Amino acid sequence: MIEDKTPQRTSIAQLGEFGLIDHLTKNFEINQPSTLKGIGDDAAVLDFKDKKVVISTDLLIEGVHFDLAYMPLKHLGYKAVVVNISDICAMNAKATQITVSVAVSNRFPLEALDELFAGITHAANEYKVDVIGGDTTSSQKGLIISITAIGEADKEEIVYRNGAKQTDLLVVTGDLGAAYMGLQVLEREKQVFQVNPNSQPDLDAYTYLIERQLKPEARKDVRTLLHALEIKPTSMIDISDGLSSEIMHLCRQSKVGCNLYEDKLPIDPQFINVCEEFNIDSTTVAINGGEDYELLFTIAMEDFEKIKGNPNFTIIGHMTQESEGIHLVTRANTRIALKARGWDAIREE
Repeated sequence: MIEDKTPQRTSIAQLGEFGLIDHLTKNFEINQPSTLKGIGDDAAVLDFKDKKVVISTDLLIEGVHFDLAYMPLKHLGYKAVVVNISDICAMNAKATQITVSVAVSNRFPLEALDELFAGITHAANEYKVDVIGGDTTSSQKGLIISITAIGEADKEEIVYRNGAKQTDLLVVTGDLGAAYMGLQVLEREKQVFQVNPNSQPDLDAYTYLIERQLKPEARKDVRTLLHALEIKPTSMIDISDGLSSEIMHLCRQSKVGCNLYEDKLPIDPQFINVCEEFNIDSTTVAINGGEDYELLFTIAMEDFEKIKGNPNFTIIGHMTQESEGIHLVTRANTRIALKARGWDAIREE
């Protein structure tokens, strides 16, 4: 589906491991004051002074987390960084550094890695994080990417999953489900392409959904927005595996229940149209889809007036006693037990 714009193929073996590292890292710049030493020594050296340090790692494996039939390598590099930075944002912290490790098979030429690292570099620049290290090695098959994100925050700023209280309001940023439906569109077009390689997909009607899938953004702005409103969430998590799964994480760790209201779910009009086209229930996708990388958090009831009517946030429910359980309240005012049907990388199909 994706036309090869770089027909030139330079074997990675021609450079060797250290030559490859030098080639891939030559454009990385150091901008964070906490980075004393980045790439080029046995280890990076960081100094956060009186700040607390938060660290998160993600592993992305070809065929499990991404499909290169429709995922351009530049977008993949960008997304790989973003999904890690999103975890730092979910701690109410500021991302400052990342490490990047890549394993590649010999089917990938140097030009392919250049594309991948162009995306990584673009994301690092956009989010103002320093690339301070990593590793490269060979893979028996496919592409594997592991990124570790590092961030900083004052001790009193950090928000965990386990702080939600009964009567807290449940709040989400942005809209839900679009990334999942973007994936469905791409998978459909892949199948069409396999039957007829000469077909040219018309994706104009799906632009927003596809962008949400291929080039998501981490909500680094939320920390600043909440600070300006003088709100500190009582608990927070990013929506990577699906809204239902993330609500259950907050509830279990905070030992509370939850009522989620179907009529409050923020969904985009293009998302609704494509759900109808695919004959899929929009609510099911919105609560189970995953890869939205929005932030889900709880706030104290007394902060309601501060957040009411703010276009960046939607109040979608409230926390209850743990004994009341976790429920979706439908538009018909029926309470249905919420189940986690989102992404699970280990679960067998």
